[in-house]
Amino acid sequence: MKNISWLFLLLSFFFLLVPGTLLAQNAFDGTWALESDQTELPKKPDIYLLQGGIYQCSTCVPAIKVHADGKSYPVAGSPYFSSISVRTVDSRDLQITETQKGKTVYTENDSVSPDGNLLMQKVTDSSAPNGEPVIAEETFERIGAPPVSGNMISGLWQAHRIHFSSANGTTVTYHATANGLQVSTPGGEGYDAKFDGKEYRIRGVPVRSTVTLKRVNARTIEETDRDEGVVHYRLRMAVSRDGKTMKVTELDKERGTKTTYRMEKQSGLNHPPKPTA
Repeated sequence: MKNISWLFLLLSFFFLLVPGTLLAQNAFDGTWALESDQTELPKKPDIYLLQGGIYQCSTCVPAIKVHADGKSYPVAGSPYFSSISVRTVDSRDLQITETQKGKTVYTENDSVSPDGNLLMQKVTDSSAPNGEPVIAEETFERIGAPPVSGNMISGLWQAHRIHFSSANGTTVTYHATANGLQVSTPGGEGYDAKFDGKEYRIRGVPVRSTVTLKRVNARTIEETDRDEGVVHYRLRMAVSRDGKTMKVTELDKERGTKTTYRMEKQSGLNHPPKPTA
């Protein structure tokens, strides 16, 4: 999946009669929500350069190098967008828009603080198949000194804090099945997979994405996500002994980063996932 990860839902009556699978699955059943203040963001910095009217992001996937004139330029290497527009507003602000097949799928407004040491990114990701966007604000701290000239966006930026203002991207629902899980998100992404090491299709994404599940123990599951056969994410989800929280460790193999976050089981939000198409 593009950005941030998964969670879980409802135990069917059938599994009350099957103790062998019940113990391994009921810890995850339910709807879970991200606790943003319990998130450890990647240590690897993002690198931006805006100089001579050219915007570059060497740590982006794919890497970006385009004129920052507000015009749309084609970008190869991403299944999620095919063109990008970067517009310089002033020496501390710029706007980024990504499109796919003529549709805007992502917008980002970047603003650097007057002292040049903080970067705020306001993001709207509209790539979900049902149109439910992910809306977030992320704060970065500068590594090193601000540039003496040129645009203040230039430099190395360490992710510091993230806040989501939409349920999509922060909640996931899990439902136990025979030796597996059904998963759904408010944005329409999800899967129905078993703990057998096989690849299962992820629905609601623009490319051929698959998931493989491994049951470690009654409270721990490992998930591997692939796009077009290439591993992009590895996740380890571990539910606490009291069943109220879940620690998720997410390795982004594409970007070489690690994110750790905590999710809290919700009450009154347990709705069965949408059936797999």
